[in-house]
Amino acid sequence: MDVIHKIGRRKTAVARVYVAQGQGNITVNKKDLADYFTTATLQYKVKQPLALTNNDGNFDITVNVYGGGITGQAEAVRLAVSRALCEVDAENRAILKPEGLLTRDPRMVERKKFGQKKARKKFQFSKR
Repeated sequence: MDVIHKIGRRKTAVARVYVAQGQGNITVNKKDLADYFTTATLQYKVKQPLALTNNDGNFDITVNVYGGGITGQAEAVRLAVSRALCEVDAENRAILKPEGLLTRDPRMVERKKFGQKKARKKFQFSKR
């Protein structure tokens, strides 16, 4: 099996994932998964596609992720890993698609408008 390269995005986070045959090592920005994503929830999000497709110890995954916050980064990695697993085996798509792991979440931060305090909040109005 060749190395498979996929990209996942969430909010402003971008994750580049390289999947190769191996023992199940996951490296994120040259750190171990547990060192980069410290909470169990974030580690679960990253490993979710692997657990659903029963590929926990089959692949070595190297991740380069930047931008956004820690949760957005974890979800970007999840999308990229899901996309890579679909390329490894087409049957994985039927498992991951109903779980919503192949859908790019389009929600982004709304931009601030001029003449306003924030995206929707206005400056305080004084009638007199």
